[in-house]
Amino acid sequence: MPRLRISAISYLNTAPLMWDFEKTQVGSQFEISYTIPSDCARALAEGSADIGIIPAAAYTSIPDLLMVPDVAIASKRAVRSILLISKIPIDEICSVALDTSSMTSVALTKVIFHRWFGGKQHFTSMAPDLERMLQRNDAALLIGDPALQVDRGKYHTYDLAEEWIVRTGKPFVFAFWAVRRAALENMDPSLDLTTIFQQSRTHGLEPGNIHQIANTWAVRLSLPEEDVKSYLLENIYYYFDSPCLEGLNLFYRYSQMCGALPAAPEIRFLEVSKPVGP
Repeated sequence: MPRLRISAISYLNTAPLMWDFEKTQVGSQFEISYTIPSDCARALAEGSADIGIIPAAAYTSIPDLLMVPDVAIASKRAVRSILLISKIPIDEICSVALDTSSMTSVALTKVIFHRWFGGKQHFTSMAPDLERMLQRNDAALLIGDPALQVDRGKYHTYDLAEEWIVRTGKPFVFAFWAVRRAALENMDPSLDLTTIFQQSRTHGLEPGNIHQIANTWAVRLSLPEEDVKSYLLENIYYYFDSPCLEGLNLFYRYSQMCGALPAAPEIRFLEVSKPVGP
């Protein structure tokens, strides 16, 4: 029986989610590849992956997906890794370069400008090179690890999760595990996917394991270890609760209203076998 193919994202914020897959025998049950968020979604859409940490925006365009319950990359406060970086104040911005690595944050940027800043900005997709992005644009959207490394003292910087939360009172959901329904037909029936993915998250967030992740990624990103640790424990919320569902549905509604995304299908979950809490 073929192993299920997992497409994961090669950013710091996914490291706790991947703990068991990288550190235990769980990973041997799957084929795992790493990419950027937009390509992860593409792999799921094309059928070259069965499971992916997809951007929330991708759920609106890929049919027949099931979401793994209670696991997400979300935020209930400033997230630090989704930044609008500008040469001028946000209410003066006319042109924005959008990180091609992103789907959800691109839609979020468009929602924020449409609903609260006039909606007349011009958007251009560009590779995540801040200097080039700002050569011909007032502002640039950067996501993930490059955003964490920005010298925020040089620019006007706006944390888009914080902008959303202040204006809506809802958390923001950036990504979650999703499974192609068709992949379930041929998988090993002994695999309890819900428990596997929930437990990997829970184990990844244990204090000793967070310390290991922070130590490794601090070197990789040239950031202080305490900054990496606080990002994982304070800025990212790894659970999908009722407020997150409300925030996600509101984002889908606002995105459709401004033309940033098509209408989202109803969110459907894999069957829950047993709860695995923090």
